[in-house]
Amino acid sequence: MENLEKLLKRIAGSVSFKLAVLAILTLLMLIPAVMIQNLIREREQRRDETIMEVTSKWGNSQTVSGPVLTIPFKTHGMTKEGTVTSIHYMHFLPSDLDISGSIIPEERYRGIYKVIAYKARLSYKGTFEAADMKTVAPEPADVVWDDAYLEIGIPDMRGINQPISVRWNESDIPVLPGIPMKDIHASGVNAKVPVAENTTAFFSFELDLNGSHSLNFVPLGKETRVFISSPWKDPSFMGSFLPDDHHITDTGFTAKWKILQLNRNYPQLWEDDKVDTLDSDFGVSLIIPVDNYRKSMRSVKYAILFVALTFLLFFFAEYIHKTKIHPVHYLLVGIALTVFYTLLTALSEQIPFSWAYLIASAVIVVMIALFTQSLYKNRRVSLTVALSLTALYLFLFVILQMTDYALLFGSIGLVLVLAIVMYFSRKIDWYENGKSRNTESESIP
Repeated sequence: MENLEKLLKRIAGSVSFKLAVLAILTLLMLIPAVMIQNLIREREQRRDETIMEVTSKWGNSQTVSGPVLTIPFKTHGMTKEGTVTSIHYMHFLPSDLDISGSIIPEERYRGIYKVIAYKARLSYKGTFEAADMKTVAPEPADVVWDDAYLEIGIPDMRGINQPISVRWNESDIPVLPGIPMKDIHASGVNAKVPVAENTTAFFSFELDLNGSHSLNFVPLGKETRVFISSPWKDPSFMGSFLPDDHHITDTGFTAKWKILQLNRNYPQLWEDDKVDTLDSDFGVSLIIPVDNYRKSMRSVKYAILFVALTFLLFFFAEYIHKTKIHPVHYLLVGIALTVFYTLLTALSEQIPFSWAYLIASAVIVVMIALFTQSLYKNRRVSLTVALSLTALYLFLFVILQMTDYALLFGSIGLVLVLAIVMYFSRKIDWYENGKSRNTESESIP
């Protein structure tokens, strides 16, 4: 029995056993790290639901498409019952399309969450070439000119602020809600327009729309030109085409696009068939540059690294100063390190992320440094721990600010940390506690 107790004490006092215990504690810290990741996802989902609730009342992302000129025509076929007349539709796209306007952003709040909405004031003008219907309707009487209409695709009709009137040649024509034929657009407005054979038509109209997050356009002209300006200083250009020219300053941005018919994958006119023109949409998104949830999620992925390095730091201090630290103390330090991420997430919902990171990291560093002082009774050790944790948190903060070079910088940092650990562990006797490698080698005859 006495020999068993000595064996247990020897095992408990060995370096290998202590490292095995620390490895198990480090793995256990994965559990709260995963729980914190789930917490961040829940908060992010709650934010997204709040944004959807606000935008559903104001206006969602808008993709304005059009105008498209549709002309009905009749075809005649023979059946057993006699001649059958069918109605078909010919769709024409404008030969020239100019779009200009401004996006006025509005920041709206629901609780602690900020939603970016906007008011867009857009001006459209262009021309339709003379409609040639002879290929589909050889008889002029088969073309129903009186039922020709112009359609404009607007996905969220709740965002329309002002009545829309189309200037068609010399006439002003009010539009009606809805799309008669949904070959091109699922929702929008239409207006019956006077069309005559071999006559070019000029059009223009104004749109005053509410929307949120993004505003997109569809290049329906043989040549489509778009000019957009806004006081928002953090745009993200998106879609099938990037601007040919853009300027972003502290006072806002301007952007210009020029898109040709050859740049897209559908024709200028077609009969009946549904054509997906939205594949060629493009535009701009008004983004919030700092996403605290995304950065918090990125930071918590380094939790296991922070725990492992801090445990190693305590282990070296314990080995050098011959001070026994109970695994419970390590566990408390590990919990403190994981609490940092919940504190960071909670603070970043209320204040800018950089300040939240500074406060959360300072609280954890001071708490662990004071705890270290109470364990080792040595200011040098507690100061070393505090400086090491400060360096780790500074290293993580720099990585979070990077995108393209985060992996490179992180890899270099890990190599340096590994080199430091290898340097300080070179004299540790992993087989017998309390003897250095040099001392043991000198005792060998």
